[in-house]
Order: sequence, then structure tokens, then C-alpha cells
Amino acid sequence: MAEQIKPKEATSIINSLLGGVVPKIGVQHITVGRSAEINAVLKSLEDVKNGHSLVKFWIGDFGSGKSFMLHLLNTVAMKQKFVVANADFTPENRLYSNDGKAVALYAAIMDNIAIQTKPEGGALPILLEKWIDQMITKTAEENNISMMDIRADKYFMLIEKNIMKAINELSDVGGFDLGFVVLKYYAGYINDNEQLRKNALKWLKGEYKTKTEARADLGVREIINDLNYYNMLKNFCKLFVSMGYSGFMVNLDEAINLYKISTGPAREKNYEKILSIYNDCFQGKISNLFINFAGTKEFLENERKGLFSYDALKSRLALNKFETLEVRDFAQPVIKLKPLNHTEIFVLLQKLMMIFNINYGVEMTVDDNDIQLFMEEILNKPGASEFLTPREIIREFLNILSIMRQNPALDKSDMLKSIVIKDERPVDLPEMVEEL
Repeated sequence: MAEQIKPKEATSIINSLLGGVVPKIGVQHITVGRSAEINAVLKSLEDVKNGHSLVKFWIGDFGSGKSFMLHLLNTVAMKQKFVVANADFTPENRLYSNDGKAVALYAAIMDNIAIQTKPEGGALPILLEKWIDQMITKTAEENNISMMDIRADKYFMLIEKNIMKAINELSDVGGFDLGFVVLKYYAGYINDNEQLRKNALKWLKGEYKTKTEARADLGVREIINDLNYYNMLKNFCKLFVSMGYSGFMVNLDEAINLYKISTGPAREKNYEKILSIYNDCFQGKISNLFINFAGTKEFLENERKGLFSYDALKSRLALNKFETLEVRDFAQPVIKLKPLNHTEIFVLLQKLMMIFNINYGVEMTVDDNDIQLFMEEILNKPGASEFLTPREIIREFLNILSIMRQNPALDKSDMLKSIVIKDERPVDLPEMVEEL
């Protein structure tokens, strides 16, 4: 395993986990206990690659590994030549709004677009330039023009015609404006006009706030907004597939923030948007799109504020009644994540020990017996059964390794005994549950 981990991945893993977040790259090196889920995802990716679309809901308690699972989905999907993107729901990012919060979610998605050669995100310019190059090559071949000459100004109209034709064939809504802005990007691309290229990219990412500003910068008549952003996502999905990619995976985390929307009508509108996306995917209205939502049990099952408060979603997302903890159904839309068992946690800590050594170029004197002692100490602390999460176990373990690396004379056993279990759940979540 050690030979397969790149230094950049090791650093990302250790720094991110010490900070309590999931690393953007390298998650495959710390994956344990999720083989059944991964095999099911591989089957789903194959279906999406063949033209189907899917929606999955990954449900688990706080700290159970939902965010980790989404990042793992990214890694698996990119290896299958998917374009992927991650975004979090926040109080300012939603699926439906009339005050810019929905297009803010779209902007976050587009900003985090990733491919296998750029897994950390920010891949939209690479994809645009790749597609434009494909259009240039196609135009040259169709008109018997050499690749040396095709970029000359006199052939711009030919390339423009092919770009607009391709965009119009791909898009159902908003195709003209999309094609127009892609042409602006192309003009900036071949003429080394960095500002024009940036303006076009700003429009494509949904970052223009007013039509007036967009018209002044680009001459375009519309902008991407709360009402049309989903159509634009579908257009980009078709664009990516036309380039030779398998499909477009969008992972949306922290869905509890939809549950937290204070006004019932606004919350219901967001659930209505989930229903619309769900129906589009499962009724075949869109191809090659895979959307994942990650949320807590409250987000799914609470019948006052969760998805189950919306009858049309409750009927679609009801769990298979024959499923048990041992007999799982990964084909259904909702997948409940089981917590890691003690053996899986032990294996995970072994992997982290190895990655820690790679990252810092050291050989820590921590063996399997030390890991076992750490687990006994932390799992037997008061409050462990109620509050302890894999996130906290990992962070405590890495914190101890970090102190030991910098202070090799310290007694390991003393540090182990100083571990205190804290309730890391969001402070407002229990209060909301109590009100119900």
C-alpha cells in the first residue's frame, strides 16, 4: 500500500483529517468496511454510463461517514471517466429559492467540477478548452483545412457555426445563450484575451448577479439564475457526454440544512425540487446524470420537517421492508450507512499510521498493541457509546501521533489516559428534534 500513496495524497489525508474534514484526494487509501457499497456504486455507474440516470440518498448519523462516502464516490466515478462535482447545502445554498440561494448552489457545483487529471476541482476551464479543441478539429476535418490554418481569423465563422450547432443539439433550454458565451470563451482562448475568458467563465459558473452586468461584459441577454440553473446543469451533463465522458455525478452534502429551513413553504419548495430531479432521473427525462444526497435520519424520516413530510417523496423513498442490518438492498434509492465495527476501525488506524509515517518521513514506534490499547482507552471512556464518532477517533489518534512525533520522550500511556469524549453533534440539532 505504501508504494501506491503519493506524497501529495498523504499530506492531503493527514492535514484534512487533523482538521476534522474529509480529504479531497486519496480517500481510497483509508477506505474500510465499504466494499458492498462500492460494488453497488460500480453497478450504478455502469447503468448511468449506459444512458440511465439515478438519484441516491446516503443516510447516517452525524459523523458516520456520509461525507467520506461522497468523496469515495468521486474517486470511484472519476476512475470510470465521469465528471464529478461536490457541493454542500448551507443556509445560503439551496435547491430552490427566489433570492439567489439556488444559483449559489449551482455556482458551488461548477466551481468544484473535477476529473481524474484534476481531482481537486476547478476543472471546468480544462473541459471547455478540450471541447473547443474537439470542435476546431471537427471543423478542420469537415472543411479539409489543416490544423495549422484552422485557427486563423478567416475560419472563425466556420468554427462558430459548428459550436452553435453542437450546443443547440445538446441543449433543451438556454442553448443559444450557452453557445454564445462558449464562443466568447473561445474568442478569449485563441486571442489570449484573459479578461474575456474570465467573463465567459464567470457567466458559465452562474456568478453574474444582474443581466445588465453580463450584457456589458459579454453582450449576452440572459444569466443563469434560480429558475434556470438546473436546466444548465443538464446541458453541461450532455456536453460532458458528447466529449466522451461517461456521465456527470453531482454529490450534495449536508442536506440537514434543507431540514433546518424555518418556513414550511420554502422547505416544501426545496423538497418539490428534489422530487422533480428524482422523477427526471428515474423516468428517463435526462441521461447520464447521477445525483447523490447525504443527510441524517432526521432529514429523511422526520414526518414534520424531513423528506417524509412530503408525501410524494415518502412513497418513493420508503425503505425495503425486507432489509436488515445483515441483508442489505443497495439497489433502492436510500442507502443507510452502518457504523464501522471495531475490527474495521483497527484496520483504519493501521492505515493512518502508515500514511502518517509517509507524510512526515518518520517511523513512529506505534505497533498493533499500541493501537489496540488506544482503542480500548477511547472506546471505554464515559460517553463513548453515545457520542463517539469515527471522525473523533481518527482525530484523537492523529493528535497523539503528532504530539509523539514532536515530543518523542513523552509517555504514550499518559496521553491515552487524557482522552476525553465530547458530544460533537451540532448544538442546534437536538433542540430542533426536541420541539417536534
